[in-house]
Amino acid sequence: MVGRFRPQGVTGADRAAWQAWADARAQAAFRRARLLEDAGDPDGAWRWYERANRLAPDSPNVMFPLAVARLRGGDTAGSVRLLRELTRRFDFPEGWAALSGALLAAGEDADAIAAAQHTLSRHAPPAGMDALFGRLAARAGRPGWCGLSASGRLHGGGVRDPDIFFDGQPVRSRAGADGPVLPPCWRLARQVEVLAGGVPLLGSPLDPAAVQRTEGFVESGPRGLSGWLWHPADPDHVPELRLLDGRTGRLLLRQAVPEPATEVSSAVPLARPRGFAIPAACLPAGPVRVLGSDGRDLLGSPLATACEPCGGGCPGEADCPKRLPTGRPPCRPPDAPPARGRPAIVIPVHGDRAATLACLESVRDSVGPDVPVVVVDDATPVAALAADLDRLAAAGTIRLVRHARTLGFPASANDGMRAMAGHDVVLLNSDTLVAGGWLAELADVAYGAADIGTVTPLSNQASIFSWPGPDRAPDAEFCPAFDLARVRHVMAAARAANRGVAVDVPTGHGFCLFIRHDCLDAFWRLQPGAPDSGPLRADLFAQGYGEENDFCLRAAAGGWRHVAAPGAFVGHVGGASFGAARPDLLRRNLDIVNALHPGYDARVAAHVAADPLFAARRRLDLVCWRRGGAGWDGAVLLVTHDQGGGVERVVRARAAAWRAQGARPVVLRPAPGGCRLEDVPDTASGPSAAAFASPRFRLPGEGDMLLAVLRASGVDSVEWHHSLGHGIDVRTLAASLGVPYEVHVHDYVWFCPRVALVGASGRYCGEPGPAGCAACLAPGGSLLEDGEGTIPDRLARHLARSRADLLGARAVMAPSDDAARRIGRHFPEIAVRVTPLEDDRPGMDLASFVRIYGGVACGGAAPAGRARPAGRVRVAVPGAIGVEKGYGILLEAARDAAARDLNLEFVVVGHTPDDDALIGTGRVFVTGPYRESDSVALLAAQGADLALLPSVWPETWCFALGLAWRAGLRAVVFDLGAMAERVRRTGRGRVLPLGMPIHELNTFLLSYA
Repeated sequence: MVGRFRPQGVTGADRAAWQAWADARAQAAFRRARLLEDAGDPDGAWRWYERANRLAPDSPNVMFPLAVARLRGGDTAGSVRLLRELTRRFDFPEGWAALSGALLAAGEDADAIAAAQHTLSRHAPPAGMDALFGRLAARAGRPGWCGLSASGRLHGGGVRDPDIFFDGQPVRSRAGADGPVLPPCWRLARQVEVLAGGVPLLGSPLDPAAVQRTEGFVESGPRGLSGWLWHPADPDHVPELRLLDGRTGRLLLRQAVPEPATEVSSAVPLARPRGFAIPAACLPAGPVRVLGSDGRDLLGSPLATACEPCGGGCPGEADCPKRLPTGRPPCRPPDAPPARGRPAIVIPVHGDRAATLACLESVRDSVGPDVPVVVVDDATPVAALAADLDRLAAAGTIRLVRHARTLGFPASANDGMRAMAGHDVVLLNSDTLVAGGWLAELADVAYGAADIGTVTPLSNQASIFSWPGPDRAPDAEFCPAFDLARVRHVMAAARAANRGVAVDVPTGHGFCLFIRHDCLDAFWRLQPGAPDSGPLRADLFAQGYGEENDFCLRAAAGGWRHVAAPGAFVGHVGGASFGAARPDLLRRNLDIVNALHPGYDARVAAHVAADPLFAARRRLDLVCWRRGGAGWDGAVLLVTHDQGGGVERVVRARAAAWRAQGARPVVLRPAPGGCRLEDVPDTASGPSAAAFASPRFRLPGEGDMLLAVLRASGVDSVEWHHSLGHGIDVRTLAASLGVPYEVHVHDYVWFCPRVALVGASGRYCGEPGPAGCAACLAPGGSLLEDGEGTIPDRLARHLARSRADLLGARAVMAPSDDAARRIGRHFPEIAVRVTPLEDDRPGMDLASFVRIYGGVACGGAAPAGRARPAGRVRVAVPGAIGVEKGYGILLEAARDAAARDLNLEFVVVGHTPDDDALIGTGRVFVTGPYRESDSVALLAAQGADLALLPSVWPETWCFALGLAWRAGLRAVVFDLGAMAERVRRTGRGRVLPLGMPIHELNTFLLSYA
């Protein structure tokens, strides 16, 4: 089944490189937007914020100014969409205030009032919002509004002297320079009520804990301590830190932190962290704690400070190997597995009430009442969660350990394990979901060998323990978070696929870590009687990250093994802890792990490269795959590449058509070293757990296994869409399955190893025949396989194989008459069936076409149209404009328009290989990539006079042409390929000679507008 093309696919490195490119472009667009905003050009700023958002759609620091720009520009619905997403992810005052204003503008008064209530109750009121809050208070029927800053100042409007209550007790404010100030005890109150005539003001009750909360990070280095902190609810308030002796609690230093931190990157929009540094001379020897204004430790605290000079240099942290003793290895494992211990589950808890309660419910439902569940409440700031835990403890559902102050995950886990001494312990994150059989599977694996110390299950988000594996590209549209139903489905499949299987790993993972009691006992014996000691080193890892890796590596030094249990699956939210300080804490703690255990990163990298979980993951894939195949009336295999674009759109449409007929659509794509199968989920009902399965096969060695899976899947026909990247021969594959195949022509790879009939010059080659083709291929850049013989010999073999492939097909289908003629010219014995990909409605004029089809897929935001000088003609160029799509033509046209000062400009609705060169002409704007769902709205919003599609290869179809028509634009194309055929047939544009001089092209565009 070996294919003719060099196996190649989109790798992780390819995706990373593209993301780095897009991020750089997004940053440049964001800077341009800020400059335009500062220059008093809000429309221009809006346009560039839209571009930045399309290049970096998940960046909150782009989303917020874009939301504000949309609101100012009149796109209220688009602003609300962005602000709802932002406030779902980040609790920041400006976002909530802007959302309340946007909702009010949208006429959604109830939601606007709720957003304002949230803003005022948990944050200092943002400046300039008094009038908005006054309007919303009036609409809510409140006598006024109130808010609280971290300084204790009471803000408000509408009421001059309100009644104030701390936890139900009346108090009086005092006059301050900037307004009334609450008594200092406000910081200790659980809530502050502000009323007038017994009626609460909008914003009441106020939440003092939320308002005064600080967020920050501290680390130790050879020069002392450094870090940052701020008040997220009142970012303009200057925070204060306190330095305490870690042993005695004595106050060593109290210091205001006014200066902005210059090297802190935060995902929170409008974050204003303040930086600090405490010289080593001010520090005692030994541990210290660094607290924020709210009395909580900053992330990274407590930490050690004294550092002996290192002869080999310091790694930049106080946590260097000379002063971080790894400790004696624990006692060695027994020669035979011991008697099974009784399992207990330890769940440290701090915030996220909904996720915590869901976790606890899933645990109790899955393990029953006989397994003790210890919840360690690490001083949760969520009063409702604390009450829930009290209720569960009173009912006997959990055993509750409560901290008076936040100590972090390592200390909390140690306390929970201490309470369950002598038990096997599962450390479980509070943002996990478990299903029946998970605990029994972990225990079975743990006692499968004498030297197994820890066991970790698979999860949807757990680094080296993740399923699907690293070869499945993330797709936000089709891979939502795992809910309990999916977890139950995958857990059952995991146990069916991998029951009792153990796979050695370099370390366990703390999201769900089963630790055998004798391994734990070995660690407890190392620190007898130490009140704050435990298996996890809270003294080094503070709030968490890396502590379980250190534990596992110390255990491994004593001879204990760590294994994955692929027969168990636990759902995990992941990455939600520690807020903006998470990257800093993760970096610091991983540095500590590598300092304590040199070579740790290399060991993990070697494990990832070897991928010993590959077979187990695939067994799970195949069980899910088999279960996902139930109920279908046969299956159709769609062979395609992994490059996206129009081919992907056709494949998804074909999959939907087959699904509507009751057949299962199965997609075969290339993958590094082989191929993978995919289900195409139903976008209407959402993906089942089976849709996450993506069985991968290493080729050519596992070709027989691939065939067996396809036979078992009921594949009764094959659609051959594209072989690019595949190392597999589709004709042979179909013959081996004993099923017919159809060929769907998308380009000219059948006789052109450059695919698109474009030579090294970047222009249409003219299809010169074998000698001309060989000369074109000589400089390189073809997809011919690396075989023996000259280029003409290899080209002849390629054509012969294509002829055999096409002759062997049950049908060969092309989307246009032009494409069919070209295939027929090179393979006259082939009958090609023309099957258009869209209904162009040739007898319908453009206005009628827009009335019927213009509303299709217009669900996205309508971005800002571009202002332009009076009389200037604007030409839209839709799509991904690469070399074959006419990038060179467009660049020359823009330069000519600038050089001759023509009243002409272009807007690319999409992206190009070099946006900067086009934008640099001063005559082109590039929107950035678009989703199919908002393509028509985006194109129509540009206010263009016409569309130019400057492709220099004979397109077989071109979806961008239909897009232009649905947006109401006449299209100008060259006399080449399907586009010329379609424009002539419909009359919705003009066809120009290929090779027309650029100055003539621009002159025509001006006249045609």
